Amino acid sequence: MEVSEGAFPSQADKRLHRIIEGLTFAAGDIVSPAQIADVIAEVTGGEPPSEEEILSAVDELNDSFAANNRGVRIQKWAGGLQMTTGREVAPYLKTFREQTHERRLSRSLMETLAIVAYRQPTTKPEVDYVRGVDADYALRKLLGMDLVDVVGRSDSVGRPMLYGTTDDFLTAFGLNSLDDLPDLREVEELLDDPAFDKERAELLMLRELPVSPSVNGNEEASGTEAAHGSNGAVTNNSGQE
Repeated sequence: MEVSEGAFPSQADKRLHRIIEGLTFAAGDIVSPAQIADVIAEVTGGEPPSEEEILSAVDELNDSFAANNRGVRIQKWAGGLQMTTGREVAPYLKTFREQTHERRLSRSLMETLAIVAYRQPTTKPEVDYVRGVDADYALRKLLGMDLVDVVGRSDSVGRPMLYGTTDDFLTAFGLNSLDDLPDLREVEELLDDPAFDKERAELLMLRELPVSPSVNGNEEASGTEAAHGSNGAVTNNSGQE
């Protein structure tokens, strides 16, 4: 059987394959053929491959991935290249993400997320007050999980950042909108905590209470609303988030 010339990739082709595979994997985002060529030229000091050579190498890589039943592909999107997972593993990735969210949402994260969800838009000092502890770590984790996002800044002293939930939060908890959030009795059942703190339950529902109107340019509120910093006393926190 006669094997035609070029049936097997040369050493140079294999090297280009490794470079493209490594760069698209490490980049995580879309990388253009021009960027790949620039990197190769800077490292080797030689003539970089053309865009056609790079795209041809991508096709060969994808053929190799498919032939070896690999779970990844390099897609050509928006004029660039990005390593993605294959469609056949999508159901497994979906389940993995759901399980990962479930495992990583500890009691402290769930508590912080509930406060943000029911009190939003809310500030870190307000979350700290309701939880009784510094919520910085929990908020950072929730931001990293795309369940919470910064939605603006408060008008109170120091202009602390305002936090709210994201569309990923709705998706993760099977909600169509924030109106579908369970009431506090359902929350108690979900948390399976018969000793649910009554004061925290009331504070979580502060968003349902009317805010007292301003008098002589100063906000006046009573009870727990005042404690939450409507007059700036608590939300100031030295102006730091």
